[in-house]
Amino acid sequence: MKKEVRGLALAALFCSGLALVSAAAGQQESPVPNAPTPQHDQTLPGAAGPIIPGSGTGLPAAPAASSSSKPAQKAPPPPPVPPKSGLDKVQTAPPQEGEAAASRFVVNVNFVEVPVTVKDTKGNPVAGLTWRNFQVYENNVRVPLSLFSVDPAPLSVAFVIDQTLPSNVMDTVNHSLGAIQGALTPYDEAAVFTYANGAKEWTGFTGAQGNRLPAVLSLAQAVGTDPQVPVNSGPFGGCAVVKNGNCTDPNVNYGGSTGNPYFIKLPKEIHTLNDAILRAAKELSTRPRERRRVIYVISDGKEYGSTASWKEVVKYLQTNQITVYATLVGDSARWGEGWIDRFHLPFQAYDNILYKYVAATGGDMQSEGNANGMEASYAKIAAEARNQYTLGYLSHESIYDGKYRSIDVRVDRPNLVVTAKPGYYPSAQDYK
Repeated sequence: MKKEVRGLALAALFCSGLALVSAAAGQQESPVPNAPTPQHDQTLPGAAGPIIPGSGTGLPAAPAASSSSKPAQKAPPPPPVPPKSGLDKVQTAPPQEGEAAASRFVVNVNFVEVPVTVKDTKGNPVAGLTWRNFQVYENNVRVPLSLFSVDPAPLSVAFVIDQTLPSNVMDTVNHSLGAIQGALTPYDEAAVFTYANGAKEWTGFTGAQGNRLPAVLSLAQAVGTDPQVPVNSGPFGGCAVVKNGNCTDPNVNYGGSTGNPYFIKLPKEIHTLNDAILRAAKELSTRPRERRRVIYVISDGKEYGSTASWKEVVKYLQTNQITVYATLVGDSARWGEGWIDRFHLPFQAYDNILYKYVAATGGDMQSEGNANGMEASYAKIAAEARNQYTLGYLSHESIYDGKYRSIDVRVDRPNLVVTAKPGYYPSAQDYK
């Protein structure tokens, strides 16, 4: 009996051990949970494909087709419209997906622009003319107009102020400089140059209505010069006191510092007007061609001692489309005397060369003797330079010909004075 009970107990223990082993095996065979699966990036709204630097978004390129398959046919882009004037914008085909929009500009280097001023016999500007009233001849050949405009143009003005004027005239000019800014608009720009024995740039081009321009004009004021007439005879012209055959004071020797006891050499005045205009013209040549380039000179027109000659400066002005305007002051502004000053004596200084610059570039000049007249001339000439008839045409001459070309502008109305540049030298530097 004891043996049967012991066997049953052993059997029970064996069965419970098997159950524990099977339970452990079941727990080991249970599946391990997987890691989170990667999620794809969401496409940006409006993007049709991957982002390509510099090209935006676009679909990837399709694989190359086999030789048996025919390539896809694309409609050819429409041909561009040929330009009709010197500066035209030609629209190209619309950009494809992934391409940047672009436009092509066609510029003809033989395009010539001519600003024209028309006045009546009293000097008043004449308005209301149309392109039918103008006739333009280049080298005595009439050319058809391809541009006509009456819109006011922004100005790039380089003011050139003479500091060799007599002290009384210089004082009047200094008082009138405050009216320069009132003659300009916020769309204009100005630079200031002065000259005596050499040219000096006080400021580059700055806003015409800014605070810099009046400050520079006040700094550019000068006292002028007081030329003395040398005394060639009398007690002050020679040696009043002699010791051992020589002057006791060499400063009062015959002729002083200008010569010797036997020959008196009078000193010559220095007026570097040519160098000053050339300095201003070089600065103006860098301004955009859409602006009207103007040099405004306030001087008596005297010229002596410049390195550059008048012909060299005028050629540079006519090549870079620069117009010279002027307010004539001093002795040359007087009635009658101004005409006499235009005559040049050989081996002498030029008494008035300013009128030649004005005539060679199609500008204007006024003679004023007082501050009120100078202030009025600033406003009048600035308005005249801004409001002009702008004519344009395509030259029939070769673009490779660098020779001078004459221009003759006519109006089919009587008793009118037409002012325009008489000619130009072709240059391609403005049509890059």
